[in-house]
Amino acid sequence: MAMVDSVTTLPERPRTVTAQPKRRRRLVVVSNRVGPVEAGKASEGGLAVALRAALEQSGGIWFGFSGTVSKQPTETPHQTTVGNITWATLDLTKQDLDDYYIGYSNRVLWPLFHYRPSLVEFSRRALAGYQRVNDLFARALQPLLEPDDLIWVHDYHLIPLANALRRLGCRQSIGFFLHTPFPAAEVMRLLPNHRELVAELCAYDLIGFQAHSHLQGFRDYVLRSGGGTDLGGTRLQAFGHELDADVFPVGIDVDNIEGLAAKAAKRSRQMRRLVDSIDDRRLLIGVDRLDYSKGLPERFAAYEYLLEHFPEIRGRTVFMQIAPPSRSDVPEYKQIRRALNHAAGSINGRYAEFDQAPLRWLNKSFNHSILTGFFRAADLALVTPLRDGMNLVVKEYLASQSADDPGMPVLSCFAGAAEELAEAIIVNPYDKEGMAEAIREGLAMPLGERQERWSAMMTTLRRNDTNAWRERFVTALSAVTAGA
Repeated sequence: MAMVDSVTTLPERPRTVTAQPKRRRRLVVVSNRVGPVEAGKASEGGLAVALRAALEQSGGIWFGFSGTVSKQPTETPHQTTVGNITWATLDLTKQDLDDYYIGYSNRVLWPLFHYRPSLVEFSRRALAGYQRVNDLFARALQPLLEPDDLIWVHDYHLIPLANALRRLGCRQSIGFFLHTPFPAAEVMRLLPNHRELVAELCAYDLIGFQAHSHLQGFRDYVLRSGGGTDLGGTRLQAFGHELDADVFPVGIDVDNIEGLAAKAAKRSRQMRRLVDSIDDRRLLIGVDRLDYSKGLPERFAAYEYLLEHFPEIRGRTVFMQIAPPSRSDVPEYKQIRRALNHAAGSINGRYAEFDQAPLRWLNKSFNHSILTGFFRAADLALVTPLRDGMNLVVKEYLASQSADDPGMPVLSCFAGAAEELAEAIIVNPYDKEGMAEAIREGLAMPLGERQERWSAMMTTLRRNDTNAWRERFVTALSAVTAGA
């Protein structure tokens, strides 16, 4: 890719100091897709529940793409109010969706942020669409805002939004949380518009990352490539503005996952079928969205190496990999599915017997409560992404375990969760022999050691649960100086 080192000058932002609030300020959440209006729906994930809880506490707006493709662009959002929360959504045209979401967000930023630059397909047309939709979001959101709002923007789709809002005169405190990794500075520099993009990121008052390595990548870029200044603590000056950047580890609702797993273990028909089919073998489980960042081909290769070089494992383990389809219209994802279909056939062709197969490859979705039961039944969870923002699967696996006989996670050192869960069996997903040895280690680990490790990790999960993540970020955003 060509390198471009020019930077767009951001508009001057007015300096206002946020006074200590006497009441909880209204929250405005902005994300590419919004959570469901009806609480408790099956489609509502843990993060959506956390954001809904934050909105319920303070009242506010959840703004984003409606999921509907329209023939004509519109700047008037659809609005639905339930209690003290308003859902405000915009339709997009097919062209906008192709350029902003598929073209730039998911074929440029996603692979780059996950250290796969060879998959980046940069085009100025897609970049223009990305900017166009962020400007559209800003124009539609601005009339809905109140002067004292806290605005919390989520993820790589919306990096330019704060700058677009500032151009419209918005003085509110605006925070941004990145749910993916932020790459090392030298990887970031592969992006033709890297300086413009980071400059727009620095228009936020607070930037949150999932892990210290992601924060370090951002700080390194700002201080070495962006001409920034370290002001001490979490404070930086970059591209003419001051901002705070810190780590806020995303967590799960531990009590809810524990309850779901215990209920599934007792009552789930699928759980009984799974346990009966496993019989006296040891269950290894993987649950991942079908994505090239998850390291599934490498995981299959490690399991095949295990079966090939350690014959005593054959017939004594079952590896069940669940991978719901993802972005099936993108060619790279079609290639992954074909590769995994071939690998699964090869492994079972070599090592299956007439009454059992060592690998169960399920390219389908399961209800969340059923998955927690499957987690509880598994002796090991293979969570080995090549790169991941946090990875909540490993946390849900741990919360699903029985304290009397907990299983162990085999966890990639490149998952953000590895910074918190040092007691897991940490592996390099590029080392198939090392992963095979880690699986053997986990299967042989004594009960007492498993209980000790699991207890330590559960203490961390409770300290950094989804409520703690939400409250830490909102509290930090409330304290920042807006428009510095």
